[in-house]
Amino acid sequence: MKLILAQGNPGTSYDRTRHNVGFLVLDKFAEQHGLVWAEKSKFNALVTEVTLQGEKVILVKPTTFYNETGNSARKLIDFYNLDPANDLLVIHDDLALPFGTTRTRRQGSDGGNNGIKSLNSHLGPDYHRIRIGIWNELRDRMDDADFVLSRFSADESKALDDIIKKATDIIDSFIAGSIDITTTN
Repeated sequence: MKLILAQGNPGTSYDRTRHNVGFLVLDKFAEQHGLVWAEKSKFNALVTEVTLQGEKVILVKPTTFYNETGNSARKLIDFYNLDPANDLLVIHDDLALPFGTTRTRRQGSDGGNNGIKSLNSHLGPDYHRIRIGIWNELRDRMDDADFVLSRFSADESKALDDIIKKATDIIDSFIAGSIDITTTN
């Protein structure tokens, strides 16, 4: 069984913000497989399931705010008796990477990302990640919180389809057990 968890903030006011790029990826993946989200309050999450490549896959969008996603992840890991090191893939934005850069990682520190800090405090740092870069030159002129909660520019919005496609391909690789780690930073 695999658990794919995207970080983001619940509610329409956060749709298509930089912090919700993980939700965009998981929404696209669910759409590609004809899946429908269901609210599961015991997990503080929207959840859907599918069997792919002979593997049961649970997709999760926590309904907690971004900085508290570890709570939802812990409940799911415990309920399904999963091993985060082998069974969990987290999709999140990364302020340190230029917009559109996609990297994978096997484990590591939070790098200042409060959502990853929450996950690490609940699960430890050993789980797979897809990091999607959101940095652009505007970030240097804005407070971090304002920047991550801002919407993508028109040019960035046009590029999102390709970025999301790359990330959904990585999800497929993770499910198949053949994910390539692109960076250890």
